[in-house]
Amino acid sequence: MPPAYVKPYVKRGKTDAADAEAICEAVTRPTMRFVAVKSRAQQGVLILHKTRDLLVRQRTALINALRAHLAEFGIVTATGPGGVKALTTLLNDARDDLPAHARMALSSLVAQLDKLAAEIERLEAEIMVWHRSDDTSRRLATIPGIGPITASAIAASVPDPTQFRSGRQFAAWLGLTPRSNSSGGKERLGGITKQGDGYLRRLLVIGATAVVRMVRRDPRHQPWLASLLERKTVRVATVGLANKTARIAWAVMTRKEVYAA
Repeated sequence: MPPAYVKPYVKRGKTDAADAEAICEAVTRPTMRFVAVKSRAQQGVLILHKTRDLLVRQRTALINALRAHLAEFGIVTATGPGGVKALTTLLNDARDDLPAHARMALSSLVAQLDKLAAEIERLEAEIMVWHRSDDTSRRLATIPGIGPITASAIAASVPDPTQFRSGRQFAAWLGLTPRSNSSGGKERLGGITKQGDGYLRRLLVIGATAVVRMVRRDPRHQPWLASLLERKTVRVATVGLANKTARIAWAVMTRKEVYAA
């Protein structure tokens, strides 16, 4: 059981006896939700994902440090992968213009970037191998906005999709539904709750961002999304599309069918 669902049954204080009593009380509730047990293979794939995510964040930190240090010497390039490549090229061209200590330190950052890039590619290759061998992951990859990385992460994180009664409940588990603060018969909805698995939520929002960018260039791809973009801001529409993608993913996993537009 998720600890947050057991906590309300703790009467007072924090002791082993009080926690055990609360667990015994919570487990008897008919509406209690339980965490599905993952297989060893699924746990191994999730470790691949978590390690890759850690290395990507470290790479981002190194790139920010490299940009900041070179900006002090007037060396600035565009953002994105192309800008990083141009930055390292300018660094090599400006070696004679940089102090020796700065040149040595920045060269160390570039070497670390190269090592991280190689390790990230190696992890992504392993994730791709598992994705191709898993039926659920391959079916999820047929959904617009879901690629092999997102598909394999969802397939490994959700061993039993039938534990969710509906796609909306699955989207709520990911924290993609509005936070409710209703009382006295008056419904009040706020921003998304951001509860649940933050990694999956981030992957779905990133995928939705790519779809939104495509639809803004050619609205014929998804008329529903094009209509939503006319009424809402881009970020609100992106999160709304991520919510819809999560519901579709639940349906694909439950029915064991590929996505059909």
